[in-house]
Amino acid sequence: MSDRDGYDALTRGLAAFEFPRDVVRVSGPDAERYLQGQLSQDVAALAPGAWAWALVLSPQGKLDAFVRVYRTAADDFVLDADAGTGPPLVARLLRFRLRTKAEVEQLEWRAVAVRGPDAVSVRPPVAPAGDGVAVPFQWGGLAGYDLLGAHPVAPDGAVAVSQDDYEAVRIEAGFPRHGAELDERTIPAEAGLVEASVSFTKGCYTGQELVARIDSRGSNVPRHLRGLLLSGPAAPGDALYRSEPGTGEPGAGEPGAGTAKEAGRLTSVALSPERGWVALGYLGRAVKAGETLVVGGVPGLGTVRAEVRVLPLSSDGRSLASDGR
Repeated sequence: MSDRDGYDALTRGLAAFEFPRDVVRVSGPDAERYLQGQLSQDVAALAPGAWAWALVLSPQGKLDAFVRVYRTAADDFVLDADAGTGPPLVARLLRFRLRTKAEVEQLEWRAVAVRGPDAVSVRPPVAPAGDGVAVPFQWGGLAGYDLLGAHPVAPDGAVAVSQDDYEAVRIEAGFPRHGAELDERTIPAEAGLVEASVSFTKGCYTGQELVARIDSRGSNVPRHLRGLLLSGPAAPGDALYRSEPGTGEPGAGEPGAGTAKEAGRLTSVALSPERGWVALGYLGRAVKAGETLVVGGVPGLGTVRAEVRVLPLSSDGRSLASDGR
C-alpha cells in the first residue's frame, strides 16, 4: 500500500489503526459530583452514552491532561488520553479525592481508531458492551470513533494504516498531542483547547480561575498553536524566524531581510501526500496567518520556508513547493 492509499483511506474512506491511548475509569456513587469539580466540561449534563472533550488542570490553570470523557452509566465514566498520561492522570485525580465515594483506576485496555467519512455508516452502538466501548471522535474536520477495550477489533472493510499515515492527518486537523503540543506548562487557550473542552456555565472546578480570566480578556495569550505549510523537511524543535538568520541588520519580517528574530518553534512535522510538508508550531501572537517564516536548524538543505495558517489546514491548501515560492 502506498502512502497515498493510507492517506486517502483516512480522509476519504475508512481506515483503522492501533491508537496509543490510556484509559481511566472513575466510578461510584460520587463519581459525577467528583468529576464535575475536577474537569472543565459539564459532566453532569452528559447522559449515558454521551461524550465530550475536557481538561484536567492544576490549581494554577496549567494542563495536567487533555481527555475525552465518556459516560457509560449514571455512576460510571471512562476517560481516555494520550499514551503515557494515564499514571499521572490517576495520581492527579486521587490527590484531590477527599471523602469521596469514587474509585479511580487505569484499565488494561487497548484502542483501535476508526477514521474517515465512511466510519459513520459502519459505526457500532456507543452504549457500553461488556469489556469495551465505542467513543466518537471529532476534531478539525477529522471524524470517526475509537474502540476502547480489552480486545478491540477493527470493522470489516477498514484499510489498515500506520501511525505515520495518521500523523500527517492529525497535523492537518490541528489535533494536539501530549509530548508534542501539550505538556504540564501548556495554557489551554494557547493550544486552542478551550472552545471544545470548557463549559462556562457549569459550577467551579480546579484551575477554573486562569481559564476564565484569559477568556474574559479575549484569549490574549503570548503564543498560539498554528498550522504551517513548509517548502521542505524540518524537525520538531526547529526555530521559526521572521527573517533569515544571520543576514545583518534587523529586518521587517520578510525572509532574507535582516537579522534573525525568533517567532516560535515547530512541535510536529510530517509529509502529507496532499499538501507536502506540514507542521504544527507555537508562534508569538504578533505573527499573523499568511506570513511566511524561515525555519532554522536544517543543515545542508537550504532555506525552508513556512507559511502560517489558522487551523485546521484548509482542504484546498497547497504546499509551498507546489506553489513555486
